[in-house]
Order: sequence, then structure tokens, then C-alpha cells
Amino acid sequence: MMRGVTGRLMLLDTASLYFRAYFGVPDSVRAPDGTPVNAVRGLLDFIDRLVKDHRPDELVACMDADWRPQWRVELIPSYKAHRVAEEHAVGPDEEEVPDTLSPQVPVIEDVLDAVGIARVGVAGYEADDVIGTFTARAKGPVDIVTGDRDLYQLVDDARGVRVLYPLKGVGTLQHTDEAVLREKYGVDGSGYADLALLRGDPSDGLPGVPGIGEKTAAKLLAEFGDLAGILAAVEDRRSKLTPTQRRRLDEARPYLAVAPKVVRVAEDVPLPGVSTALPRAPRDPAALEALAARWGLGGSLERLLTTLVA
Repeated sequence: MMRGVTGRLMLLDTASLYFRAYFGVPDSVRAPDGTPVNAVRGLLDFIDRLVKDHRPDELVACMDADWRPQWRVELIPSYKAHRVAEEHAVGPDEEEVPDTLSPQVPVIEDVLDAVGIARVGVAGYEADDVIGTFTARAKGPVDIVTGDRDLYQLVDDARGVRVLYPLKGVGTLQHTDEAVLREKYGVDGSGYADLALLRGDPSDGLPGVPGIGEKTAAKLLAEFGDLAGILAAVEDRRSKLTPTQRRRLDEARPYLAVAPKVVRVAEDVPLPGVSTALPRAPRDPAALEALAARWGLGGSLERLLTTLVA
């Protein structure tokens, strides 16, 4: 388990990375039986490069045990609704995932486990929430590797928390700190969640406030500080809100009352006790050897193991 880690902790938004690997590595990369393993091998190559370039002391592959938690859906029913492939009465709904990616996910999980890389998912929570909780508990610097801008809300220069955002593979990463956020969005990490909920996000089914785009949201936050300050300005007829902005924000109060809980990552997830130390040798060499042969993991796995030993 995390033992008051003071070294550098790297948190992987695993699904975000294996989706990128799947679309970035051709599906001609296959196992001996012809099964596509492009996401598996691509993710191993990603992790190899990340460890080689950034040398974390601790590493956790954070998983979506529930990609669309019911507690978020109850607050905003449209949350990720367009990505539901099949609804289930009990347990998480099934997410729309490419046919040749779904079978690779259990292989990824088995390989990570055999290598000894901590893999953490918690029932009822998304990987973002696992990442948020690990970040809140960390004693030292944290690198969050994700292609999801939602996690910009965790950026905190004072605590050494940054987001490594892939621009091209993982060889080209945007090292996202508060200066980058202020330049791109006009807010720091703590203001990003308010910006996101005001602006909305069609990819997550978040409607936002009609007529309030990213630039307007940033201006409102610069003027009034945070969402609470903006809502106080709606009540204050002397504030500098335009009549249209005041009306739109007032009409959006029901959404704005629940959106913060949906958009902000949880920081109180009941994490299991796991060793987050970067493995120096495979946890289960026999299982790993069998997986490598079965799925033709070849150089991707060999390179990662060499990097971990170095």
C-alpha cells in the first residue's frame, strides 16, 4: 500500500492510454493465432517509454471499475449516456468499445499483474476518482498520465502535481502545470473543474450552461473567482454580468447545483492495500512467460522488463 510515498508517483489513466495505443498501433500487430494485440503491445511500449523518460519511484495503473457510476448518472442522467452499448439492471452498463479492443483488456490486466505493476480499480468509481484519491494522499510529486483533460483539475504546482498529456504517442507529452493551464484556459488547476462544468463537455454528456463557452467561462472565473462567486454575482444586481449572462446562469441553477459533484473527481475512494513500488522483477515469471508466448508480446514486453531492471 502507499506508505507515505515521498518519491515520484506516476498514475496511469489506463483506459485512456490503451485506447490511444489501439488507435495508434496498426491491428496487423497480432498474436500467433491471428488475434489483434495492438492495444496490449502499444500500452507496454507506452509504459516502457514513460518509465524510461520519467523514472517514477511508484507506479499505478488506475482502472475504470465503473466507467459510468450510478451516483453520477442520478445527478446528470445524460452523463456518458451516448457511449452506452448495453444497459444492465445490476452492475455497470456496458461501454461502447471497438470489437477488437474488448478482448485485449483482460490480456492487459493479466500482463500488468504478472509484471507486478499495481493495478487499482474500485467498484462504483472511475479511474479518474482512483487517480484523484492517490493524488490527494501522496506526500511527494505526482505525474498523472492521461489523454483526458478532466484531470487538469488536479494540477497543483505547490504539491508538484502535473499532468503528462500525450500529444503524439507518449514520446511527445505536454507537461501540464499551472502556467500551461493559465496560458491555454485562463485558470489554474483548482479552477479547471468550474471551467469545465460551465463550458460543458459533449464527449461526457455534460450540457454546460447554454451560451457560456470556454472563453466566457474563463472571463467569468477571472472576474468572480469561482462558481460560488459567479452565482453570488447572479444575485448581485450591481455585478458586471450582462443581462443575458445573468439570465442564463440563473436558468442553469438546477444543473449548476449538481454538476460540481459529477465533474470533480472523488478524493475519498476506499483504495485497496497494494504495493505501488516500481517492480524490479516480474511478480509471476511463469505466468508472464506463458502470456508472452500465447499473445506474441515479444520485444514490447522484453523492452519493458529491461527498463524496469535498469
